[in-house]
Amino acid sequence: MIRRVQLGSSALQVSSLCLGTMTFGEQNTEAEAHSQLDYALANGINFIDTAEMYPVPAKAGTQGLTEQYVGSWLKRQARAEIVLATKVAGPNRGMEWLRGGPQFTRAQIIAACDDSLRRLQTDYIDLYQLHWPARHVPMFGQSYYEPSQEYTDTPSVYEQLAALDTLVSAGKVRYIGLSNETPWGVSEFLRLARSENLPIAHSLQNVYNLINRTYDYGLCETCHREQVSLLAYSPLAFGLLSGKYVSDPQAAGRMTQFANFGVRYLKPAVPAAVAAYRDLALAHGLSPSQLALAWLHSRWYVASTIIGATSMAQLSENIGASALTLSEELIAAIEEIHRQSPSPAQ
Repeated sequence: MIRRVQLGSSALQVSSLCLGTMTFGEQNTEAEAHSQLDYALANGINFIDTAEMYPVPAKAGTQGLTEQYVGSWLKRQARAEIVLATKVAGPNRGMEWLRGGPQFTRAQIIAACDDSLRRLQTDYIDLYQLHWPARHVPMFGQSYYEPSQEYTDTPSVYEQLAALDTLVSAGKVRYIGLSNETPWGVSEFLRLARSENLPIAHSLQNVYNLINRTYDYGLCETCHREQVSLLAYSPLAFGLLSGKYVSDPQAAGRMTQFANFGVRYLKPAVPAAVAAYRDLALAHGLSPSQLALAWLHSRWYVASTIIGATSMAQLSENIGASALTLSEELIAAIEEIHRQSPSPAQ
């Protein structure tokens, strides 16, 4: 069932499901976006996540549309009842058309927040997140840290926190969060925040699903001890864990619609693992999506699972999975597949 959970040590009470919006403006029209938002709210979801760079794939011609669609819906809502999260884009992702190339400088972070507030038609953001680290870390399909690939002129963690502090002090942001971070990154942001009296990160939005469980290795302990809540994104692995590509590799979806999209899910051991989870779900009378989402809901360290959909039928199924309880036998079977193929999409 959808429950309310405290986000980190903040005063925010968020639903255990969060509506992700990255399809709004690319795969979903504004009317469809509003229908999804209405349905989510009516079914107990008070937590909405977006980003300045959305929709995806990120393009100059569509950038910001997602926030605009959320904003045109938000202005008709009781604002205090919604927990609104968005993200500021980081550097080195080939988006020169966004602020001449996003950076986490003080000026850029403040400008990005002001632009998001305008598009969202609100005067504050509940949770403002750094979308990915400014420094080099393995992410989005990379597996190994390589010091030789470190970026030059990377804004310091202190500079980033000081900029976020300006936004919090001005009342534009209530709380801050991190995304796509590492154990060192989480620890360093918290260390500096405490030593310099700057905002503390209350959440971490990282990929977490049946075929990518890298959060288990280090981040789980770090976040538990530091009271940082996990917001699990990509719970269905860009639709792979729905099982639709097993029987039809050319099924409609992001993996087939957008060239070179979802590289992290194109690794050689992924198809066999996805097929194994699909077969397990069907053998227990569940859809593959239900299995993947219900497993996430069963994890004590997942505060909120970020779900996304392109159709109302998908959204209904995703929300409905929160009511399922997996048996110990089924969870043991999931762990057996994981032992045979640990995190093939990491």
